[in-house]
Amino acid sequence: MHEQMNSEIDSYRERFTLALGRIREIPSEKRVKEPFRDWFEKEAAFLSEMAERMMENEKGNFQEASLEELREQNHHLYEDILPENYGRSFGNPDYAADTLGEEYGRLFSFLYMELRGTIIYAFEDRMWDMLVSLEIFLEVYQLFTCEELPEPEPIQESLYWYCSDYCTEMMDRRTRECLDPGLSFARDLIMKENLGDLRYLYRFGEYVTENEEQTAAFLNTLSEEEISSIARTWTEGYRIGFEVGRKDIHKKKTVNIRYRLGFERVVRQAVLQFREMGLESVIYRSATHALNKRQHIRIGYYGAIPNPQFEYDHRNDAGVFLDEKFVTRKLQGLRTAYEKYKDLAKVHGGPACMDVFGEVPFTPVESKHSFSLTGEQQKEQVRYNNEAGQITNRYIIGSERSFTIIAYPVPAIGDRFRDIFRETVKINNLDYRKYQKIQQHLIDALDQGVAVRVKGMNGNCTDLRVALHKLTDPEHQTNFENCVADVNIPVGEVFTSPVLKGTCGVLNVSRVYLEEFQYRDLKIEVTDGMVTGYSCSNFASEEANRRYIEENILFHHDSLPMGECAIGTNTTAYRMARIYGIADKLPILIAEKMGPHFAFGDTCYSWEEDNAVYNPDGKEIIARDNERSILRKTDPGKAYFGCHTDITIPYEELGSITVEMADGEEIPLIWSGRFVLPGTEELNEPLKDLPESDMMNDVN
Repeated sequence: MHEQMNSEIDSYRERFTLALGRIREIPSEKRVKEPFRDWFEKEAAFLSEMAERMMENEKGNFQEASLEELREQNHHLYEDILPENYGRSFGNPDYAADTLGEEYGRLFSFLYMELRGTIIYAFEDRMWDMLVSLEIFLEVYQLFTCEELPEPEPIQESLYWYCSDYCTEMMDRRTRECLDPGLSFARDLIMKENLGDLRYLYRFGEYVTENEEQTAAFLNTLSEEEISSIARTWTEGYRIGFEVGRKDIHKKKTVNIRYRLGFERVVRQAVLQFREMGLESVIYRSATHALNKRQHIRIGYYGAIPNPQFEYDHRNDAGVFLDEKFVTRKLQGLRTAYEKYKDLAKVHGGPACMDVFGEVPFTPVESKHSFSLTGEQQKEQVRYNNEAGQITNRYIIGSERSFTIIAYPVPAIGDRFRDIFRETVKINNLDYRKYQKIQQHLIDALDQGVAVRVKGMNGNCTDLRVALHKLTDPEHQTNFENCVADVNIPVGEVFTSPVLKGTCGVLNVSRVYLEEFQYRDLKIEVTDGMVTGYSCSNFASEEANRRYIEENILFHHDSLPMGECAIGTNTTAYRMARIYGIADKLPILIAEKMGPHFAFGDTCYSWEEDNAVYNPDGKEIIARDNERSILRKTDPGKAYFGCHTDITIPYEELGSITVEMADGEEIPLIWSGRFVLPGTEELNEPLKDLPESDMMNDVN
């Protein structure tokens, strides 16, 4: 086996040498006609530089560079797609289309995006990935060396077969990255580098800004005890998640850490603390190959995002290759990979995620020439998501895994970053016992009802009726989970999976940020628990607004069920948001605790509905299914949607939440943005001295 591996490596190196030599000849050949020559010459120079950088990194020359030199080198790698240069970058589908023609431009912009992965391959010394990148570039180049300009079809075919032919290898690598602690590039840097020397940030190959440097520098001012405490909140949340879910953490040997560059001191402590639990950390980078990406969403660790518009413009690059045959091949590749690494999958415990917040919110601009998925491609994407979820769940058994997620601010949030960071630490460590007791009062009232009624105020036109499951044994059953701070930090909320039939009305939010995208005047209409209408006012065109929601909330589904109805109770977090003026910068993880929220897609119990779940009072939470998720027993392809998007109504837009009783009477829980149910009044304390202008009484 060892000899075979060495033979393969030698073969790759020989092909790499030949491909690089050929690419170096391109600038002097002048065989390609304009306007395409400019693209090929620029990419040839870029690829030559990345290949040479990979060879330099192998020699260890990195250590000699100063911090300023590393900043300049890093900026050089990413400057072409930065906002100030994006208007004349081939990474911009509109510029590429204007320069090369619409059909050619979109394809060349796709290839541009794919080839940018060579930055990462150079830093990680990934010879195979570098090689296939060089070879697909040469294959397309060869098409343009003939007298006649090639049609777009052969170019798309080359890109399609590049993705299809290497699908198995790319799926294998990605699956192993998610499971195998032996792939330790990032973990080795975190554990071995001198984190007091900020040069280490540039070893990852990710884009680095002042934000990441200042985050790391700030954490370096904290004591080891403070860093350990911050990490302990995170790792203990993970451990307690197993405990509360009655799952045996001792069956697991690995945990996946996902985070944003700059927090390495905290991550280092987390690695050590997880080791104390018997867990080795798997730290993999967000995907680079197009076929492994999930639109613009980054899953894994990553650095600064050079240009969110660039990411957004390429969110549907799968349009180049997505069809029935490709999806079937990709699913087979996933099955093969999981079967190959099934022993690693069986002992994998799930992710521990650290989100960040504070960066300037991003509102995308519609690109005329970005790829979009056809109706048939959307169906195939949904098919892949559904079946891939089932495959993953068979190998990383859903009933045995858990997760945790926490969030911290970054310096981009403003001059009061240090104060906000310390306030966030306090919020992440609020006394869960106090919230547990208060939230039980809410649950006791909610369990008396057949539905929850939610209405907006201050211009918010929300008017929702959410149907609840019937409790056949109220002494031992409940509808709502008493959620404190384990898998979902910080406290607190109570949530349920609604009954779809009878859940109707309109959800409206004046402004909300979901997955870093802003939505203005978002409205979602619900009939029998399913989305039947939607709109927002982000773009001038109604069609563009609908497409925006279809792609980023519905994820190409015709409709989605309401998978969750929850009431957030963390008024302390709300107070922080108001005092520091950062409500528009908080992640959904915190924002969802600051008012009622409704999630569209799967329930919170997806893939685990058959596992009994109990509240601290011993009652079983029976609302784990709805009319769609129960289809897993007869037609799994229709049961799950592969998404779960929370939308929160802030207290200042919240008119009332009441419990609707079977006899028509109502129990008020919140009125004019204040908690009024006896036993919950303490939650109003953080709201007392906030401006009254946001707490008006015009309940709809």
